[in-house]
Amino acid sequence: MNKILLGLILGAVLGAIDGASAWFTPEVRPEMMTIILGSMFKGLVGGILIGLFARKVKSVPFGILFGLFIGALLAFAIAAMPDAITGKHYYKEIMIPGSIVGLIVGFATQKYGSLPQPKQV
Repeated sequence: MNKILLGLILGAVLGAIDGASAWFTPEVRPEMMTIILGSMFKGLVGGILIGLFARKVKSVPFGILFGLFIGALLAFAIAAMPDAITGKHYYKEIMIPGSIVGLIVGFATQKYGSLPQPKQV
């Protein structure tokens, strides 16, 4: 599977699972659908960026580091916004799973993604 497509699909699926983990924070349960969709979108964006990086740089360690960085960066952007209901910031609850998602997507795109094949005439 293409590295970008793999990053896109894996980012979306793992992002949705990441968002569903908000269930363990009881005060944000009324916002579950918004959190899941937002995390899924964050995973889509991260997956595309990580897939593009994996296409250019063919190194598993660098792919893992880049995935970790992108996951943490996107998660920080979300965690920096206060919750609409409670007004609190949930840095560790958002950044730890988001970074892990980026790390997994970075590894998978490097290890299992394929490069585009040249067209045969």
